[in-house]
Order: sequence, then structure tokens, then C-alpha cells
Amino acid sequence: IPVFILAGLIVHCVFLVSIFDIYFSSPLVHGMTPQQTPLPPPAKRLVLFVADGLRADSLYELNSNDTPQAPYLRGILENNGSWGISHTRVPTESRPGHVALIAGFYEDVSAVAKGWKENPVEFDSVFNESKYTWSWGSPDILPMFAKGATGDHVYTFCYAAESEDFGAQDAAKLDTWVFDHVKDFFNSSRSNQTLFSALNEEKVVLFLHLLGIDTNGHAHRPNSREYKENIKKVDEGVKEIASMIDNFYGNDGKTAFILTSDHGMTDWGSHGAGHPSETLTPLIAWGAGVNYPQKVTSQFFEDNFLKEWKLENLKRLDVNQADIAPLMASLIGVPFPLNSVGTLPLEYLNNSAHFKAESIFTNAVQILEQFKVKMSQKKETTLSFLFTPFKPLSDSEQVNFLKKTRLYIQQQKYNEAVSLCKTLINLALEGLSYYHTYDRLFLGLSIAVGFVGWTTYVILVIIKTHTNLTKTVQTNNKESTVLFYGFAFVGMIIAFFLLIQTCPWTYYVYCLLPVPVWYAVVRELPVIQDLAANLLSHHIRQSIGFLLVCALGIEILVFSFFYRSTLTIGLLVFAGWPVITQLWVQAKTTALIWTLLCVLLAIFPLMPVVGREPNVPLVIATGLLTLLFSCFSLASLCKSENKYRNNEDLKVHFYQMLSIALSTYVVSSTHDSLKNKQGLPVLNQIISWMTLVSSSVLPLLSPTLLFQRLFSILLSLMSTYLLLSTGYEALFPLVLSGLMFVWINMEQKALQHYGLSLKPKLAVFNFAYATDITQFRQLHLDDVRRSFFFVFFIVTAFFGTGNIASVNSFDPASVYCFLTVFSPFVMGGLLLLKVVIPFVLVSCAFEAVQVTTQLSSKSLFLIVLVISDIMALHFFFLVKDYGSWLDIGTSISHYVLVMSLTIFMMLMNGLAQLLTTKRLELPRRTKHHS
Repeated sequence: IPVFILAGLIVHCVFLVSIFDIYFSSPLVHGMTPQQTPLPPPAKRLVLFVADGLRADSLYELNSNDTPQAPYLRGILENNGSWGISHTRVPTESRPGHVALIAGFYEDVSAVAKGWKENPVEFDSVFNESKYTWSWGSPDILPMFAKGATGDHVYTFCYAAESEDFGAQDAAKLDTWVFDHVKDFFNSSRSNQTLFSALNEEKVVLFLHLLGIDTNGHAHRPNSREYKENIKKVDEGVKEIASMIDNFYGNDGKTAFILTSDHGMTDWGSHGAGHPSETLTPLIAWGAGVNYPQKVTSQFFEDNFLKEWKLENLKRLDVNQADIAPLMASLIGVPFPLNSVGTLPLEYLNNSAHFKAESIFTNAVQILEQFKVKMSQKKETTLSFLFTPFKPLSDSEQVNFLKKTRLYIQQQKYNEAVSLCKTLINLALEGLSYYHTYDRLFLGLSIAVGFVGWTTYVILVIIKTHTNLTKTVQTNNKESTVLFYGFAFVGMIIAFFLLIQTCPWTYYVYCLLPVPVWYAVVRELPVIQDLAANLLSHHIRQSIGFLLVCALGIEILVFSFFYRSTLTIGLLVFAGWPVITQLWVQAKTTALIWTLLCVLLAIFPLMPVVGREPNVPLVIATGLLTLLFSCFSLASLCKSENKYRNNEDLKVHFYQMLSIALSTYVVSSTHDSLKNKQGLPVLNQIISWMTLVSSSVLPLLSPTLLFQRLFSILLSLMSTYLLLSTGYEALFPLVLSGLMFVWINMEQKALQHYGLSLKPKLAVFNFAYATDITQFRQLHLDDVRRSFFFVFFIVTAFFGTGNIASVNSFDPASVYCFLTVFSPFVMGGLLLLKVVIPFVLVSCAFEAVQVTTQLSSKSLFLIVLVISDIMALHFFFLVKDYGSWLDIGTSISHYVLVMSLTIFMMLMNGLAQLLTTKRLELPRRTKHHS
């Protein structure tokens, strides 16, 4: 079996990684020549303010007494500059947002997987094309633009990473730090000749990254006083910096200013997904080369913001986030960043029609360059008779477009030239995407073929080794040799075909994987024939009915990923299971408790997603409830006969109760402390981390009797879960594990119902002796239902308290007991732990079910594998890379979830065995009798 498990792991890892290769490889190409507008630019220098996490409505809306949130910026957009909304793309995180603003392209998902801080993909940016860039702000953002730059003309000034503290008194100090340092920088330049002359050069960029608003939004939510105060501070800071820079350069009118944001924020203080509050960011531009406000009588937008903001008669100019990079490049006259896919927003420019036409022409040529490189790359790696080019932009068409545009510009037909350039840009972007997804169908099909083969093989293994549906069949050596050579030949043809086309090595893996998998299936042909004969002779109607029920069950699971409420329907059906199967006749009380708990658990998927509204009293109440349960358990332990208990066990139980009490205290005191802006108390932090560490060890000290050990696991995990809870989700593990305890009892009853077992007493059942049962029985149809229950409970454990599929829109509040300083990996790890805890509870219960129903864990696990693989195949075809970015993100995470679920279940299976069967002995004091 280890060979089988290894093969399974390899196959699943390949399927999992394939999706990133097929759907999300990096779109960047290299080897283009820089394109620059031939006419002199309007501005010598550009000041870019990025207010991290600032929503469009938070900046533009008026206060209750009709005064603006940001008086200076409101004055600018009414009297001096142009304004609009910049539409960002998902993931709405700081890194992709800044890359879109400054480099002009939307970073692909693969970059997010490689971490925030560094530069996983080399790209060109406006900073790199400038003569000098000085930047101030966060150590998470600035270094990545300096790192990618050639030579050393991008200078960064950052504060310490520890300053980004969500629990601090006021995060606005991050912004005052930036403003103060910029002022000091300009003052010091008066006495530093080299710096002074550098500042007076052309093509200079000053970048101020203001993180306070984002940090305050996370900590206090965007509707809080702190968030709004921070906007006022930024407004004052921008005013001071703008007037200081104008004075420094003697009001020469050669400075352009742009203020925007990298992403917005939801009302509950998170970002990352595609809600309008996250994707709509403000854009205000003023100064050299920028258009003045344009008065209009009416303008139409689908949203109703203009009325709310009282800006109906000032023209609103919306852009995509990546369009800001070409705008900055055009204002100071540097080449457009090589990988930029933004379209220059001409309405922002205050310049001649000739300048606008030349600029957009340069923009079109720059995007066309990328298209040409992409096309030649594809052409080189495809056999000529198989290559289908992108028709609308064949070589002759390209020449035609460029000639026509040049002619229009010479004849001063600027409007025609502009509209032609816009058509060309759209075609080139379409063509880029066409070549980027060129191999998708072919790779997708080979993965799907592999998937189907693998699932078929697992089903055959189950039938052959764990049931008595087939007779053992002798294999014919001669036939199997022919088969082997046949498949080897097919494999060689595929490899040769890929070799001619110089495909990347991953293609070999995806295309050759189905060959051995299908070889294994075809080898079992006699088993298939035998099975078919067996089923056709006896149970044809039963088999069809059974398959239909299975299909329905799996579809329900797939649906639950999109609509959490499906889980509620499933749980209500579960509640009626004892009645349908007549089980309740045998065990009325157990069946009643089962129905009640199923209904209780069914409420959770109907609740709103966790993290919107913190509800600390509920968490505290849950802590007290858990204590109450453990007291009952302790009492029943003490009452039970002496042979099952000793003082050591009681000690462990007592420690766990203490740990629950401490966790409850820490949650309430941390919440109060943060509310009063006193930060996270050190004592609380120490207790939290100690609880976390001890929770993995304490269950191993408890007795291995079935219910005692499971209850011990629950208490330990619960103490950690309480620390990570902010609301109703704290109750979830309690209800879930209650249902799990009843499930173990119900399965025992089901076994007796089908006459498959004698009656072992669950109360005295011991995990430690369970592994050496030699009497493993064969699989029965009811075991498929058992496995289905397990998968259903696992999915419920996952989506019960919210859709973790958007991990990015997490709420940092749930880790405040452990740390408040921003640290993406530690926070991510703790949030992952929070997701895993309900998983562990379900896995341990399933382990108990396997052992008490006398099944080898292998056989049930294989059925689970089949169920989750069929689900994964569904999601593989549902993965999207178009449409709103939220859909894309959700579709990937669904597939990754189901795939990792399978890999994860293998690990969970091992962890559950360790947690239930192993026992650490404490050194005992020996008693001396006198």
C-alpha cells in the first residue's frame, strides 16, 4: 500500500499544480523596445500620493453637515484638477495594486503565491524609466520597485516593519512620519549641492506611500472615527507637501500631482476580494499638463454616487487602475513601462490634439510590441502545420493600422488617429490573451483523461481487494506483455511529439501521466468483465439506483461550495436518516439527540460570514459552556468504576479546564484593552502562545479510552479556537463535536441493524488496542454512506462558519490575542489553524468510526478518495480566468480546496491516528510500603 499512497500523492500534486500552469502562468514577456512620445512633456516632475486602503466614497462623500471629508482635495477637484474613480482588479491587495499603478499591468496569481515583499517576476515600471525616483513609506511596498530597477536611481526611505501595529494607539503616525521625512529631505537638499541639482533635473518622481488609512481601517473599520480622522490628516499633509514643493521650485508650474489608492476596503475592515467597496478607488490629478475641471449638465453612470457626493456637474473621468501608469509616463515624458497594458486616459491631459494623438499612438505601438513578442514565442514552439495565428492582427493588418494612423497624424486628422489607435490597443490586448491561453484546451484534456483514469483505478482497487463482488482472476502473462509494450509505444510517441515542439518539462508530466494510469486500469480488464457479469446477473436495478443516489450526493456537495445553504438542506436530510432507515426503533434517545444536533448544526451555514460583526460576549459564553460540559464529564469520570481512572488522568483533565478558563479570560481582556487603545497586554500574549503549544500535547497525556480521548482532544482544541474566535463561530466546534460523538454511537447501531457485528461496549473501547484487530470485515454498501457522511462533515467543517474560499478577505481581529503587528505569514498560519481545528475534530471521529465498525482505515479512505476526486473533476472544468475577478478567485480556490482536501485527508488520517492511539506516559512516583 505505501506504493499506492505515494502514487496517489504524486498524481494529486500534479493535478493541483497543473491548474496554475494551465490557467495562471505569468503573462509577462521580455525583449520589447521602449516607446517614447516624440513631443516635449508638460511636466518636469511628478508627485504620486498613494493612500493605501482609501475607498472612493470615503474620500468624496460629504459629512452629515455637508462639509467635505478632505477640504483641500475637494477644492482641487472643484477648481484645479480632474477627478474620477480608478477601478482596480482582484486580488485587491497592496502589492498587485501598486504594480498596476506603477508598472501598468495586473499581476498574475502566480506572483501572489510567491509572497509580497520581493520581486518574483521582473518587470519594468515608471520608476525604472524615470531619471530619479525618491520614495517614502512602508517596507512592504517600496523595496520591490527599487529591486527591479536597473542602476541605482530609485531611492527608498522606510520606517521599521514593527510600526505597522493594528493594536497601536494611532496608525496615522505612519503618515505623519512620511510627511515629516519629505519635508526634512527638501530642507536638507538646500545645503547638499548634488541632491539639489538632482532634484532640479527633468523626469523626476516623488512617491509618498501612506499606510495609516489601511492600518486604521483594519483595526477600527472604515466607518470609524479613526479612519475618517486619518483621511483629514492625509488631506492636510498633501496640502503642506504640495505648497512646499511649489515654493521649492519657485512656482514654475512644472509639477504634476496625482493622488490615488491601491485598493479600497469592506465595511468590516478587510480587502482582497471583489466587492465594489474594495475595487473602487479615488483618483485626483492636478498641476502641470492636467486638465482643469470640466463643467457638465448631465452625465450617466450606473452607480448613484454623483448625487450622494454632490458632484453631478463636474465631469467624472473613470479609468482602470493600470491606465494610471501611462498617464504618469506621458506627463513627465518617460517611455511607457514595457509590460504596461494600460490605455492612456486622454481626457486627463491638458495639451494639444497633436500631443494626444502622438501619445496614444506611442501607447498602441508599445502594446503591439508585446503582442509581437508573444506571437513569435508561440510560433517558435509550435509545429508550423498546427499553428493557428490570431486573425484580426496578422502581419499585413498590423502594417496597415500603423500606416493609416501615421497618415492621419500627418494630415492633422487627430480624432480619427485616436479612435484607430484605441481599436489597435483593444485588438492587441485580445491577441495577447489569445496566445497566452493557446495550449489550454490540449493541457486541460490530458489532465481530465488522467483524472478519470485515476478514479476508475481506485474504484477497481476497492472492488478487487475490499469486497467479494469479484472472483480472483488469473492474469495471462503473454497478454500483459503485449499491453505493456503497447502503452510504452504510445508514451514514446507523445514524448517525441512534445520534444519536436520544445515544450516545457511540465507539459511532459501532464501528457504522459495518463499513460501509466490507464495502463493500470486496462490491466484490470478481467476484473471489470467479472464485475459487469456479476451485476448484470443479479442487481441491475439496485446498482442503477445506488449510482443515482451517489451522483445526487456528490452534486449536493459541489453545490455547497457555491451556496452554503445547501449544507443546511443536507443536514436536515441527515436529521431524518434514522427515521428513513428504521434505525430509531432500536435507539430512540440516540436518534432523537442526533436529529436535534443535526438541526442545530444546520443553522450555522445560514449565518452571515464570520468576521463582519465581532461579538465577544458570545465567545465568553461559549467558554463558560465548555467549562460546564467538562465539569459534567469530570463528575461522570469520578463516578465511574475505579479501574478506569487514576489521579494522573484527573490532573490532565483539570489542566485542560484551567486552559479553557484562561482562554476565555484572555479573549475578554484583550478585547477591552484594544478597545481602550492600550495595545495587546504582554501577559495575554504569553498565555495565548502557551495555550497554543500545550493544546497539541495535552490530549496525548489523557487515557486512550474512546470517549475520554475524544473529549480531551475537543477541550484542547477548543481552548485554542476560543482565542481565535470573534463571534458566533466559537459555538461551531462544540455543536460539531457533539454531533460527532452521537455519530459514533449511531454507526454502532447501524452495524447491529445490518447484522454485521456483535455488540462491543463503546464505553470500554480502547483506541490503543484497536489497531491490532485481525478481524477486519469486507466492505458493505452502507460503508459508502459512511464515507459520504465523512466528506459531508468535512465540507461542513469548512464552510460552516463562512466561506474560507476568500482567504484574502480575512479579518485580522481573530488573531489579536496572539499578535497585532502586521506579519502576513504568522497571521495566515494562525487563520489556517482556525480552519483546521474543526477538520481535526471530524477526522478523529471518523477514525473512531472506522475502528469501532471493524474496518481497515484503508478501505474507507479509498471511498473518500473517489468521492473527492469526482468533486475535483467538476471543479477543474469550472475554473475560470475571465469575468469578474471574484469569480476567478473563487473558482480557483474551490479546485485547490478539493484537491488539497484529498492530500490533506491523507495527512489528517495520520494525525487522527496519532492523536487517538498514542499516549505519552508521565514519570510516576513509585510508592514504598513500609
